[in-house]
Amino acid sequence: QVQLVETGGGLVQAGGSLRLSCGASGRTFTSYDMGWFRRAPGKGREFVAAVMWSGGSTLYAASVKGRFVISRDNAKNTVYLQMNSLKPEDTAVYYCALRAPPSPSYDYWGQGTQVTVSS
Repeated sequence: QVQLVETGGGLVQAGGSLRLSCGASGRTFTSYDMGWFRRAPGKGREFVAAVMWSGGSTLYAASVKGRFVISRDNAKNTVYLQMNSLKPEDTAVYYCALRAPPSPSYDYWGQGTQVTVSS
């Protein structure tokens, strides 16, 4: 099994920054993609960003593009989400997830970390 643990959430004022980290442990994979998702109160889960194993290419939701930066340190099995210019609508529980090909989906999830942005 794979364990994912997120850290770095908290309370921040609008316009501020936070950096989330997610460490992976347990079963290892030759290659894997990692992503961040979030769930705001009363809403469904939303894709935020992902970084691919191959080439390190990244994807972002339109709502965070230009403000958030996803990165990874493969040697540490860790993925980061640098969140800048935070807005109250970014308030959510943030989850990291791992996808190990050939699976088409993110099969492993962390427990989540709360991010609250005050206006």
